[in-house]
This record gives sequence, C-alpha cells and structure tokens, in this order.
Amino acid sequence: MTDRVTICECFARDGLQHEETDVPTDVKIGLVGAFAEAGFTRVEATGYSHPERVPALRDASAVLAGLPRPRGVAYKATCPNPRAVQRAVADLDAGHGADELSLLVSATESHTERNMRTTRERQWAAVAEMARLAAGRFRLVGVVSVAFGCPFEGRVDPGVVVEDAARFAELGVDMVTLGDTTGLATPSTVKDMFRRITSALSSERSGLPVVAHFHNTRGSGLANCVAALEAGCRDFDSSFGGVGGHPARIRYGGGLTGNVCTEDLVNLLESEGLDTGLDLDRVMAASRRCEEALGRPLHSMVARAGFGPVRRKEFQDV
Repeated sequence: MTDRVTICECFARDGLQHEETDVPTDVKIGLVGAFAEAGFTRVEATGYSHPERVPALRDASAVLAGLPRPRGVAYKATCPNPRAVQRAVADLDAGHGADELSLLVSATESHTERNMRTTRERQWAAVAEMARLAAGRFRLVGVVSVAFGCPFEGRVDPGVVVEDAARFAELGVDMVTLGDTTGLATPSTVKDMFRRITSALSSERSGLPVVAHFHNTRGSGLANCVAALEAGCRDFDSSFGGVGGHPARIRYGGGLTGNVCTEDLVNLLESEGLDTGLDLDRVMAASRRCEEALGRPLHSMVARAGFGPVRRKEFQDV
C-alpha cells in the first residue's frame, strides 16, 4: 500500500500574516474553499491575533463564518493568548468556529520577548490557561517556534524543545508542531530532533503526531522535509508559493522568511510514491489563485514547471 502523508495548508494564516497586501475577506474565503476542494484535510484558515499587530488577520471571525464546511476538512486558527481562545470559543458558540487551535511557545527567551512580548514562564502559564479555556471543544496543536535555531540566540538546546513537546503532551494536545522559524535546520539536526521527540513522547502519549513546519529561508526546506520523513514524520505544514513567516510588522532574519512551497512539497512527496490525498490539477488551480490574490508570481518552482512524474498514479495504472 502507498504510504500516506498529511499536509496542512498554511497560506491563509501563516502566509498572509507576512503580507502587506490587503486581501479581501471574500477572496480569503474563496482561497480556503479552493484548498478544501483540492483535498487538503487540514487548513490553517486564520488566526486570532491582535488586529493592530497583525492587521491581515483582523477579519478572523468573518472568514470562519463564511467558509464552506465539507466533511473531513478541519480548519485551524492560531491563538497567541487566552483572549484569542475566548474569541475562538465565542465563534464556536455562534456556529462558525475553528476545528483546531494552535497554541504557541518559543524555545528561546529572546524570540518569546520579540514575537510574543512576554517571557517563556509567563507564556507557558498562558498556554495552560488556553488549554483550560478550550475545554476539550477543539483539537489542540502545540507549536514550538525556533525549534532548530533562533535568529537572536543562535543554537537551540534540543533538550529544551523535547521538554516543551512533553509539556504540551501533558496538557493534552492532539499534535505537536516543530517550527524552523527562520530556516536554520539541516537534515542531520532534523533527524536528531524528530528521533528525540518521538522517543520522549512515547512515554507521554504514544502515537502523538509530530508535525514538520519548515521555512525555506536558506534553501534547505525540502531537504529537511525528506529528513523528517525518513525519521518517521508523516505530517507537514506548507504554504502555497512559499509565502509566510513572522508578521509583517515584526522584522528579524534576512532573505525569504517564507514556508516550504506547497506545490514543490506535493510534487516531491507524490513523485516519491507517497499519497498526499490531493487532486494535483486542483492544487495547481489553487496555486494560481494565490498568485492572483497577491498580484505577483510567488516562489514555487513547480508553479512554473508543472508537476513531474507521479509514481503513485503510475503504480495504480499497472
């Protein structure tokens, strides 16, 4: 049987938070609908950030209210603080909430201060409160940012990341995401980290999925995805056109801070015989819609060259 992987499409949140272009709410809704039609079963639809800090996401509730709700598709919203979870609960009570919530910590004090304006100790207290407020009504995703390196402190102790993942598991999250926030990971550090995390979580929550969230800042994003795959990872985050990163008003790191390109990741995985569950024609159609929404060509190689041979379909034809 073909090995199955799941990709969470992050253009509408992690992608658009980095953009200065004001994308209208109805366009966002159409894009997320196109992602669902292409077969993505997890879509990061928006985030409950402060509208002044991340104005691109100020319409979070309106986006969620307008989304189609096909069976089998889970919409995720990112929550940086307890107030964000309260907003998520209010939307859920109103009948148009998210299915998943991301809860965020950073592996270093410097990034926590710059990105979240708090300390790690206070952020972990906030995360515990967020889990309490969610009250089992959402699927929870614990996210560890700068897990492979920090733009301010450099090397990150893998032991800290392992401890953070274990703390999330103790709080009852359903998935843990490791974020390479400014593209400092390498294949060897990725393999080491995923093996450490898998070993540590086996005693906490056997089978808890660990998600690979790589940025392509230094051109190693796809290589790191392969390394995670070889270490047993089967859940990935990516963004159409490779857009995304930190909020546009928060500046750190140089070059392209964006995510791994969804189009390129899909091509790699499918060409290696893995099943993403995606309709490739609709993936390319969604890619074009993302470029139209931002009014420029984006960074995907596959968006220009097209998909290569797809081994899974070749096997099915034999």
